[in-house]
Amino acid sequence: MQRLLFPPLKALMGSPCLRLLAPRAAPRSQCGCRCGIGIPLRPGQYSTISEVALQSGRGTVSLPSKAAERVVGRWLLVCSGTVAGAVILGGVTRLTESGLSMVDWHLIKEMKPPTSQEEWEAEFQKYQQFPEFKILNHDMTLAEFKFIWYMEYSHRMWGRLVGLAYILPAAYFWRKGWLSHNMKGRVLALCGLVCFQGLLGWYMVKSGLEEKPDSHDIPRVSQYRLAAHLGSALVLYCASLWTSLSLLLPQHKLPETRQLLWLRRFAHGTTGLVFLTALSGAFVAGLDAGLVYNSFPKMGESWIPEDLFTFSPILRNVFENPTMVQFDHRILGITSVTAITALYFLSRRIPLPRRTKMAAATLLALAYTQVGLGISTLLMYVPTPLAATHQSGSLALLSVALWLMSELRRVPK
Repeated sequence: MQRLLFPPLKALMGSPCLRLLAPRAAPRSQCGCRCGIGIPLRPGQYSTISEVALQSGRGTVSLPSKAAERVVGRWLLVCSGTVAGAVILGGVTRLTESGLSMVDWHLIKEMKPPTSQEEWEAEFQKYQQFPEFKILNHDMTLAEFKFIWYMEYSHRMWGRLVGLAYILPAAYFWRKGWLSHNMKGRVLALCGLVCFQGLLGWYMVKSGLEEKPDSHDIPRVSQYRLAAHLGSALVLYCASLWTSLSLLLPQHKLPETRQLLWLRRFAHGTTGLVFLTALSGAFVAGLDAGLVYNSFPKMGESWIPEDLFTFSPILRNVFENPTMVQFDHRILGITSVTAITALYFLSRRIPLPRRTKMAAATLLALAYTQVGLGISTLLMYVPTPLAATHQSGSLALLSVALWLMSELRRVPK
């Protein structure tokens, strides 16, 4: 917190604005003596800015615009970190099959976990009434239930922390006048998206609690709702990080050549491809598609498996057939790393600042690391630690892609 707030305050201490806050002595008489007798101020003339503020009904003075931008930028950087933590924790919750352990949702009431044996048994009895216990975990003990319950509880509490990290500082900065007109609109959209994300999370969980008499499959949440929940979290993360980088990183005055224009467009397209690949991972997780063909580069004994188009109509296979979902995720991953490789070599042909070159090189290294993690996760039948690392790698890859986009952004005229 000191690192976040002290540099802007130091800049403020040295600015002319603060010196104006000091009481200003009234002008001395023209007699030349040192008697210290001042000329009375005229009505409506004020000796300090604070007096002007009090006269106009305002008790505070805004930070200089650059210092305020740094504070807001660092706040949004912290917020994007909390969203990344929520995504990672949500992935671990899904991998440990803990997401359906809390069968109701209360904004305030559920913040207090069970403490006595009677409360735990009552919570366990509520869980036993739903399909996951009846079909999958009918022999689960209370100690095992406590583990999955605390996993889901920690994810929900972290979500509330994310909401507070956005809403409380936003209200404070708004009141202090540290947000520009355009930034107010962005902050309102981000706070609205945080609230929507919480509601969407419960809407997703409800899909896994519903009784499905005609289905003999393992109870799980809808892959469509899971993808919507992850997608909205990724949008929130990207928007927060992009805004933060735009405020914190100074823009390079690059010559607007045709090569730079192509590089910028290609960087935008590559970032979109990385985002789509990460989003497709939600369908892989929702259908347990990582467990159907645990071989690479072939899927079983063939390059293109025979059960790609099992469902009818054909479009259903893209979102509901585990084989097709894994196949799509592989293709998107390979396409992404190919595009990142091309982007790196394209950036080498253009004179760019050192920081921009570092972003391109980091993106390339992370892309191949992510491919290695994905293949290892597949071959080892999706162990939780490795799969969670793979999911975290997608966020890291998306972050560096946004960093590179920020480095290449056009300087406004």
